Amino acid sequence: PRTDSYRMFDRISPRYDLLNRLLSLGRDRGWRNEVSRIVGESPHRVVLDVACGTGDLILAAFDRNHDIRHGVGVDMAAKMLSQGRMKISARGLRSKIDLVRGDGMRIPLAGETVDFAMVAFGIRNMADPIRSLSEIHRVLRRGGRLAVLEFSLPRNRAIRVVYLAYFRYILPFVGGIVSGDRRAYRYLNRTVEAFPYGHAFGRMMEGAGFRMVRVIPLTLGVATIYCGEKG
Repeated sequence: PRTDSYRMFDRISPRYDLLNRLLSLGRDRGWRNEVSRIVGESPHRVVLDVACGTGDLILAAFDRNHDIRHGVGVDMAAKMLSQGRMKISARGLRSKIDLVRGDGMRIPLAGETVDFAMVAFGIRNMADPIRSLSEIHRVLRRGGRLAVLEFSLPRNRAIRVVYLAYFRYILPFVGGIVSGDRRAYRYLNRTVEAFPYGHAFGRMMEGAGFRMVRVIPLTLGVATIYCGEKG
């Protein structure tokens, strides 16, 4: 069940970053860089990363946006956060980035305290994604923005057939061998195939109160960035 999926991520935390690079054929870095570029479209002082995992996205945001004053990452998986804190310390950013154990459906921040919020490959793991989007809306300042990076399915039928074969069979096999947890990578393809994507997810964001929602497909549609603003 998604309510305790963080336990699965704790189990695979030592190999999580390696497997992201391997199984995405290195594209995950480019996808995160694209989110970081969107962060830089306007000045932001406080940035929130929900379901931050090992901190790759918030570190990418700091790498490319020097106006960020403070960053907060929230995740339920304590061992993933430990991996992230080591990376933050190695980059000399302990004074600027805080990683906090917390629930993305009950974000431990006061309302209207965040300028920009991000979620990378985490919204589909929430037991109630709309509640999580509503929580993000609550903590954003008026005019604050959200970018969600999530897996999706290609529209082109031929590409989708190849992609699903990789996702259903090759990815769980390789992920299981490298991580020692084959269930975790079967969970990945099942949740991706079941989760709304494209304009269906855009409508979920609008239902949570976001306006000016944009849907930006990446890499032939295998991932998508969704952007919206708090009115």
